Amino acid sequence: MARKYKQVHRKEIDFDIKDWEVIERRAEACHTTTSKYLRTVILNSNPVFYDMKEIAPLLNGMRIISNNINQITKKANETNNMYAADIEKLQEEVESLFRILNQSLSILRSTKV
Repeated sequence: MARKYKQVHRKEIDFDIKDWEVIERRAEACHTTTSKYLRTVILNSNPVFYDMKEIAPLLNGMRIISNNINQITKKANETNNMYAADIEKLQEEVESLFRILNQSLSILRSTKV
């Protein structure tokens, strides 16, 4: 014997006010209810997830660069002078950051879940 009602599973999701307003506007633009809009968007999308551990070297490189820039700025303000060695060190760190960034992005592209 066939069931009279389909089985459903309810799940409560919290949205902040601004996000909910965006969802309501989009549902209205599609001439549908928010429930139907969300169900359609969720079931028809293919989300991409990244392993964010791969970005750790990038963040570390950015911290090093930031610290070096702050030190150079402080020294330049104290002495009203910029040293060529400081500028070269900064350039090396920036190049290192770009290498780490390129490596991290290529790893992220290849580790989509």
